[in-house]
Amino acid sequence: MPDHVSQPRLLLRRLHSVMAGSGKPQDRLDRVVRVIAQNMVAEVCSIYLTRAGGVLELFATEGLKEEAVHLTRLSVGEGLVGLVAERGLPLNLSEAPQHPRFSYRPETGEDIYHSFLGVPILRTGRVVGVLVVQNVTPRRYKPEEVEALQTISMVIAELVASGELVDKQELTEDSGSTGEPITLDGLALAGGVGAGVAVFHQPQIQISRTVAEDIEAESQRLEDAIAEMRVQLEELVEHPNLAHGGEHREVLETYRMFAYDRGWQEKMREAVLSGLTAEAAVDRVKTENRMRMAKIRDPYLRERISDFDDLAIRLIRIIQGDKNSHRAELTEDSVLIARSLGPAELMDYDSRYLKAIALEEGSTTSHVTIVARAMGIPMLGRVPALLSHIEAGEHVIVDAASEHVYIRPAEDVLDSYKATLKLQEQLHAEYAAERELPAETKDGEKVTLLMNAGLLVDLPSLDNTGAEGIGLFRTEFQFMVAPALPKVDEQTKIYSAAMDAAGDKPVVFRTLDIGGDKQVPFLPRDEEENPAMGWRAIRIALDRPALLRYQLRALLYSAAGKTLHVMFPMIAEVAELRRCKAILNKEIARLAKYEKEPPKAVKVGCMLEVPSLAWQIDLLVKEVDFLSIGTNDLMQFFFACDRSSPRLANRYDLLAPPVLSFLRSIFKACHDAGVPVTLCGEMGGKPIEAMALVALGLRRLSISPTSIGPVKRMIRSINLKVLEDFVHSNLTSAEHSIRDSLVHFARDHDIKV
Repeated sequence: MPDHVSQPRLLLRRLHSVMAGSGKPQDRLDRVVRVIAQNMVAEVCSIYLTRAGGVLELFATEGLKEEAVHLTRLSVGEGLVGLVAERGLPLNLSEAPQHPRFSYRPETGEDIYHSFLGVPILRTGRVVGVLVVQNVTPRRYKPEEVEALQTISMVIAELVASGELVDKQELTEDSGSTGEPITLDGLALAGGVGAGVAVFHQPQIQISRTVAEDIEAESQRLEDAIAEMRVQLEELVEHPNLAHGGEHREVLETYRMFAYDRGWQEKMREAVLSGLTAEAAVDRVKTENRMRMAKIRDPYLRERISDFDDLAIRLIRIIQGDKNSHRAELTEDSVLIARSLGPAELMDYDSRYLKAIALEEGSTTSHVTIVARAMGIPMLGRVPALLSHIEAGEHVIVDAASEHVYIRPAEDVLDSYKATLKLQEQLHAEYAAERELPAETKDGEKVTLLMNAGLLVDLPSLDNTGAEGIGLFRTEFQFMVAPALPKVDEQTKIYSAAMDAAGDKPVVFRTLDIGGDKQVPFLPRDEEENPAMGWRAIRIALDRPALLRYQLRALLYSAAGKTLHVMFPMIAEVAELRRCKAILNKEIARLAKYEKEPPKAVKVGCMLEVPSLAWQIDLLVKEVDFLSIGTNDLMQFFFACDRSSPRLANRYDLLAPPVLSFLRSIFKACHDAGVPVTLCGEMGGKPIEAMALVALGLRRLSISPTSIGPVKRMIRSINLKVLEDFVHSNLTSAEHSIRDSLVHFARDHDIKV
């Protein structure tokens, strides 16, 4: 190969001429590899295409033995060609035979070739083949040579997909749609149950013209489209549904920011200069971004894939002058099916008929997940091969609680879920009718029910559920979606809105609980083997005190003239809490210095979620105005059990006697010291668990809004004295759990669980 690639634009035009010419598909494909090999001075050029079953078949070659064509087949992941297909990324080797994945096929005669450059042929984010060049002389191909081959592969991909080179029947993709009922597992992203007919999100874009005739004209088309897209996004952010502000508005403002990303724009401009049309350039950069970002370990960056996909598709439609709305018009209860989804795209759908969403991708912190939660739409993500198992119009049930997608459910399953949904609606109506009733046992013991929140959209649930306040307001989301540390005034706006919405009811703000699985884009971090027990929460805040100072300052500003409740997470010892209080006291003193109105009172608490802190409980209760128990983390540390591990999911039970005895000791210490203690983990939102907690002396629960109705009904149905005697008599049991005993007790005493 020479030191430079000879005239890539000319090569593109030659390829286009060959592909558009007459002759059988195989003849044209043979001419394609010949033209590429001649132009790039390569001894070998080969094209492998993906066949049904994930097999890569040699379809054409210049340089290898002709008898190997249609004979040589490799599985995805097998050999160097299979490795390129598996990774979806280029592979550039000077000594191919020395690579551990090298797989010699005698029928090809490739043993004499040392240099290897393979690039994936990508179409809509999927590998449809591999384009390879090889040379006898050992050498590493230059970046511009890799770039040229990627450009060529993109053109081939469009023509392969259109059927111009090879009959579409020859490229049959695996399809799991059998017409039979099937259940797929996924990851719950937004809670709830929804059912309806399957509706696919946006048909794939079609690009019929890939090679530029006039580079300057294509460059101008791209610039005009970028400008038009920005105007559209400005209008989107001012959507009337977002007039009240909140975190999901900030999500879209961050999304809009991506449209101004200089690196993204420069890559598209360079692709046009390489000889592609404007729309082909955008599609190529979109595909490359997707394959590259999918390999990144950083969860924040990985989750931005769908945002860039959404922007690219919008941009291509603008370039093509396509003003039609390609989203399906929903006219009946529907479940949206997609590989990925951008936050702006979701808002285009009629929420009256959109009952659920199922995605092949997605994560709990992706932007579209936040918007789905804000809209109250159940959503399941990471459902493997979802699109290949379903056809438009088929019945689908999305159950986020069980993390299942039921496709073409049998009549009995469908009827069961219809009954479940109907019962759910009925129960919700009953809970709403009971929202003004006190959470009080039959023998007159009062229990305070608070709710957990993390989004401003959660706050209407205070009135809807009858919750007596917010026992846990998670503040980290604003930081997770922001590209830079949010300014004090931006934080103040969110906290003020939360306090205003709560009125006279208390709001307990938990300071930043980031790190672990909740990463922020502006904070550098290292890979950790056990992030749940690593650099997170208060450990980050104390190592980066500016984070904590600015947040506390914003909280103090927002609570001017009111009572501020602030608590610190992940405290492992009293000394850590004292360091946090010292920073808070400095910020309180700063208010006077700058003549800012202070809160009427500041109540300080902390989360007990690290077991070591329980052994300083006597010291701790002298330092706090209140205590909150975070059972989600506390119990995984208590049992040394990763709660995200499927193998350990059912190994330990929160109703095990040692757990209950441990919690009782904390409740008693707080009660004796006159310190209010609240449990705010998922444990408190389950009626059976809550029943045991109340029997152990807990009188404050902070739970999800949907749990308040069921837990209140349970509390109002118990005779506390009888329940206390029963639970205490079981604390010395050697059984794995007292769950079954509690269930039988509830049934025998007509307790509503």
